Formats: sequence, C-alpha cells, structure tokens
Amino acid sequence: MMKMLILSFSLLLISAMNTVYASDQDLMVVDENQTTAVNETALSLALAGEASGALTFQEEEGLLFMAEEEKLAGDVYSALNEVWNLRVFDNIGRAEQTHQAAVETLLERYSLAVPAKPAGEFSNETLQSLYNDLVSRGGLSVEEALRVGAAIEEIDILDLQERMAQTDWEDILLVYSNLKRGSENHLRAFVNNLERRGIEYSPEHLSQEEYDEIISG
Repeated sequence: MMKMLILSFSLLLISAMNTVYASDQDLMVVDENQTTAVNETALSLALAGEASGALTFQEEEGLLFMAEEEKLAGDVYSALNEVWNLRVFDNIGRAEQTHQAAVETLLERYSLAVPAKPAGEFSNETLQSLYNDLVSRGGLSVEEALRVGAAIEEIDILDLQERMAQTDWEDILLVYSNLKRGSENHLRAFVNNLERRGIEYSPEHLSQEEYDEIISG
C-alpha cells in the first residue's frame, strides 16, 4: 500500500513538473540571433492542462485573423529571402511557420477550420493587400526589406495585444503572449541587422515609448 502511495505521488510530481516546464520554460526556443520558434511538444503539454469552451465570435475571428497574420509574416520573409538571400529572413521565416502552427493548434482545439491558402494568398482582404504592399516595398533594396521585417513585427505585436484584450481563455492567452514575446525578439533581430549596416530604425506603428521598451528588453 505504501509503495502504491509513493508511486502515485511520484507520478503526480513528475506530471506537475512537466506542466511547469512546458508552459513556463521551454514554450519558445530562442537562438543567439533572437530567432524565436515555438516548441510544439511543450505547447501541447501546456495546452493539455488548460480548460477550453465556447468562444465568442470576436474570439473566433481573432484566431482566424492571427493564423493568417502569422502566415503573412512567413510568406513575406520567404519572398524577400528569394530576392536578397539574407539569413535573417530564412531563420525568422522558418520560425514564423511554427508561430502559425501554434495558432492553428488553437483553431483545431476549438473545431475551427484552418485556413488553407497557398503562399502569398489570404482570405482576409486587408492582409492580402498588406502582403502585396510589403513584398513590393521589400523588393526595392536590402534596407527596405529589413525595414519591412521590423514593421511586420510591430504590427504583429499590436494585433496580438488587441486580441489578448478580447479573451479570458488561458490557452489562447498562453499562445498569444508567447507569440508576442517572439515578435519582440524578431523586431530586435531586424533592428540589429539594420544597425550593423549603419542604418537607424524608427518605429512605424508602435509608439516610441513602446518601441524603446522592447528594444532595451
């Protein structure tokens, strides 16, 4: 009997440790260049411990929008990498695919259809127009391409903040907050690439105060 109690306690302790590990430490994997990818195994463990239920229309729309916005980032970086062949676009572009997959995990969790558009195509007309404009702008020069990367991350940060204010579900907030952290890291990465070329970047969408706080983080 005592052995069974000890075994049960040990299993509970391991389970608790795994949950903390998944949700707190290793949900995002950050390399030396600030490239931040989602650890999908850790995400699955973290989400397993969170409740889910009926979403409002606004929450559903938010998930669908953010899935396509993360796709936009990856698609733009892929397109610009083909033009300029810069490691930052390759690295962050691949990381954005894991960001998109994280939101799609939530879509599947809530039985919502996962958008299935080819590269460069979007259901949301605003995002389609934004994609076209950013790819065109980024094709002008390496400097403009890097500025486009920074601008995308600014937009992503602001949109994630807006969507986080629209929900109380911990599983959604877990994903959104970590994607926001990833976007902050990616913003710093693009700014660092510009600075190494002697180019000063000023925020296009964030306030100067918000921008300064992120860059100094």
